[in-house]
Amino acid sequence: MKGQIYLFKVSLEKGIYCIIELKGSSSLYKFAEAIINAFDFELDHAFGFYNNIKYIHKSSEAYTLFCDYGTSIELHEKSVEKSYIYKVFEQGKKMLFLFDYGDDWRFLVECLDVVEPEAKKKYPNIVERQGKAPSQYLDCED
Repeated sequence: MKGQIYLFKVSLEKGIYCIIELKGSSSLYKFAEAIINAFDFELDHAFGFYNNIKYIHKSSEAYTLFCDYGTSIELHEKSVEKSYIYKVFEQGKKMLFLFDYGDDWRFLVECLDVVEPEAKKKYPNIVERQGKAPSQYLDCED
């Protein structure tokens, strides 16, 4: 539902995850921003959401930044800027959020619940963090 709040568990590696609340009316682009911010990464690479968690190229449902830039090679891909959480997710649905196709950061995204918004609460909201995320880039010594 557009006006409701979606509660997500976003896992990077075993024991490293965040619980994030977002408005159903948020775009998948805004969801990607929230994920990247929650893990202290920089939003400086392409990304996508895929329903086939193990084999993204076999996904029947895919939302990518490539589609928004007009560089998509897959006909079934949809826009992350024009796709909204309330139209894509429901309680229990899992997707893979792939960030940076070169470094291949894979986040498992699971919709835990859909609830009513709380007055005066700002969204997106990080409810919980578990574990320390690795550095987005390896530190290079000269």
